[in-house]
Amino acid sequence: MLKTMSGAEFDAEVAEIREAMVNEVNELGETELFTAAERGYIDVVKELLPYSTKEGITTKNRCGLDPLHIVASQGHQAIKRHTAVVHELLSEDPSLLEISRSNGKNVLHLAARQGHGYCSSKGQTALHMAVKGVNCDVVKLLLQADPAIVMLPDKFGNTALHIATWKKRSEIVHELLLLDDTNVNALTRDHRTALDIAEGLPMSEESTELKEFLNHYENVHNQLEQARKTNKNMTGIAKELQKLHREGINNATNSVTIVASLFATVTFAAIFTVPGGDLDSGYAVASNTPSFKIFYITNALALFTSLAVVVVQITVVRVIGRRNIWAAIFVTVLAGLIMAGVLGAMTYYVVKSKKARKMRKREKFARTRTNSFPQTELSDSDINPMFAL
Repeated sequence: MLKTMSGAEFDAEVAEIREAMVNEVNELGETELFTAAERGYIDVVKELLPYSTKEGITTKNRCGLDPLHIVASQGHQAIKRHTAVVHELLSEDPSLLEISRSNGKNVLHLAARQGHGYCSSKGQTALHMAVKGVNCDVVKLLLQADPAIVMLPDKFGNTALHIATWKKRSEIVHELLLLDDTNVNALTRDHRTALDIAEGLPMSEESTELKEFLNHYENVHNQLEQARKTNKNMTGIAKELQKLHREGINNATNSVTIVASLFATVTFAAIFTVPGGDLDSGYAVASNTPSFKIFYITNALALFTSLAVVVVQITVVRVIGRRNIWAAIFVTVLAGLIMAGVLGAMTYYVVKSKKARKMRKREKFARTRTNSFPQTELSDSDINPMFAL
């Protein structure tokens, strides 16, 4: 005869079957609790937890993740519903926090990497909560995930640096100050810096160390800000000097071009107004004299070098570019030397001509005094070797 089970035995048998079903794993090594936790089904998790064994809660899938790890690794979009799952799992077994994956990282590491952007009702991020504790590794992980969160304030204007200073976490404060994004002079809503908070702490070894840290970094920060402003000002001054330099070069170029144009105009006009005039045949009166030949050659050189200066200054420098400025400098210097030579030669022959005229006048005056008969004056057609315009 079959033995009839009592009510208690029947309930125990049903509970055993239910427990076996709840803790059964699929081909991926995942239990029903794992699947519900991964998808954030908090009601299902609450129903399954009473029937889950220690082994079922800590069972890892093929990727080495248990239910708490998979919940912690979910971030941003579904973080709120997964937070409730985490609470349920930890309330069932707080030791789940100590379980590590094959790479040695526990659930806190995963949460730090994925859930750093979530804010509580006080506007505090995971970093705000982490700096209240003593685990600097979690703070480092959060900062590695997103260094910009170091300056996120809560609804009271407190950044992670303010809270860490208030909690006297010197190691964490030092870690925060190493970041480039950290502003040591950031103000809370009541207009206090981290150093102001440290000054208000009771005298202790930690508060003294914090003051030294903050004083040092505040001075460094101020020096960097001053250097940045100075560099900005120097950059502006350098640009202004470059602008003035360019304007000066342009003005000098314009002046040289104008002078060269005037020289070209004068020398060109001198070709048609030869000193001494022209004969009826059209030839210059002084065409056979050495002074005229010297004048003709130097005048032509002055004309063409003046034109060369104008062409180089306008075409080469302005159109082609400043990298060919050496050509402009060379032609300008050469033209300057030639023009100086022309002016010197013309000045020499003008002075020589004036002296010759004076000598002729003296000779004429002497002859009129020594001779009894009147002497005719030199006709106006006497050739004067050189005149200057």
